[in-house]
Amino acid sequence: MKLARLLLLLLFPVLAFAQNTVSSYKPFFGSGTYKGNPVIITRSFVYNNTPSYLYTNTQTLATAIAPAKDLKATPAPLAQLKTQFANTPYIKALAAAENQSYTLQDAGLIHGYPKEHGITLTIDLCPSHKKLDRVIFTSLITEFGKTQQPVPVALSITGRFMLTHADDILWLKNLEKQNKIKITWVNHTYNHHYDPKAPLNENFILSPGTDINFEILGTEIALLQHGLLPSVFFRFPGLVSNNKAVTAVTDFGIIPIGSDAWLAKGQQAANGSIVLIHGNGNEPLGVKDFIKLLQTEKEKAMANQWLLYDLRDTVEDEFKQ
Repeated sequence: MKLARLLLLLLFPVLAFAQNTVSSYKPFFGSGTYKGNPVIITRSFVYNNTPSYLYTNTQTLATAIAPAKDLKATPAPLAQLKTQFANTPYIKALAAAENQSYTLQDAGLIHGYPKEHGITLTIDLCPSHKKLDRVIFTSLITEFGKTQQPVPVALSITGRFMLTHADDILWLKNLEKQNKIKITWVNHTYNHHYDPKAPLNENFILSPGTDINFEILGTEIALLQHGLLPSVFFRFPGLVSNNKAVTAVTDFGIIPIGSDAWLAKGQQAANGSIVLIHGNGNEPLGVKDFIKLLQTEKEKAMANQWLLYDLRDTVEDEFKQ
C-alpha cells in the first residue's frame, strides 16, 4: 500500500476534530534564510491550502513553519547540508546521535550540560486508553510557576495517543496559551509497536514489517493537524533501536533523544539529566518518583538554583561553540 493512501486511512479519525489540513507532505531538504536567520528546510507540504516548509534554526534547534513564498529554498541533499552547516549545534547534535547508535537501548543523546543545576524533563505519551496524568503538569506549575514561566517540558507523543486523547491535547494547548508551560513536541512514532513476548532486537521499532517512513511522517502530520509543531527530536519506543534504525531516523533530519534517568526503572536524576517519565496513566511509580523529586528540590527551585531546562536549549548549549 502506498504511503499516501496508508496515511489517509490511518489518520482519517483525526480529521473529525483536527482544525488544520495537511497534504502533499514529504521530506524536502534545502537551505535558506528566514527573518535573517540561516535555516535548514526538512519538509514541504500544503498547510491549510498554503504551500509551506518546515524548517530548523541551525543555532537554536527551534522549528517553525513558513509559507514557501516567503522562504527562498536552495534544494540540497542532507549530506551536503551536514557539510555546509557542520559547525552548528543542529548538525553537531545529529552527528553525535549517529555516533551513539550501536547500543540496543538508549541510543542518541541522553544527557545535557546546563549551566545551572537542574534537569530536562521528557514525558512519554505512548498509546493508552487511560487519561493523561494531569497531576504532573499541575505539580510542575505549582512548584516552578513562580520562578519559571512558562515551565519547559518535552512531550514524546505517538500518533495513536492523539487519536484517542483529543480532550487531553486541548487541555495541554490551553496551558500553553495561558503561558504556564512551554512544550517541545518529540516524535515517538505513530503506532509504538510492542510485543511483550518478543525479544528486544525484534521489538518496538525493530518489529518485523515496521514502516519507519509512516511512523515518523504520520506522527508529524497528526501534530500539524492538531495545530502542534513537530520538533527536531525523536524518541525510540522503549528506547530500543540499532544502528540501522538510528540512521533511518537521522536521515529525516531529526535527532534521537534517550534518557539517563528513567525514574520508574530506579535511575536517579542528576544535574544535567534528561529525565524520562510516562504521562499516559501507565507508569504511576515514575510519576510518584517525579513528584517526590520536585518536592525535594523545591527550596532550590524557589531560589533559581535548580531549574527545568528546555530540551532545545539543553542540546544547543551542549553543541554550540
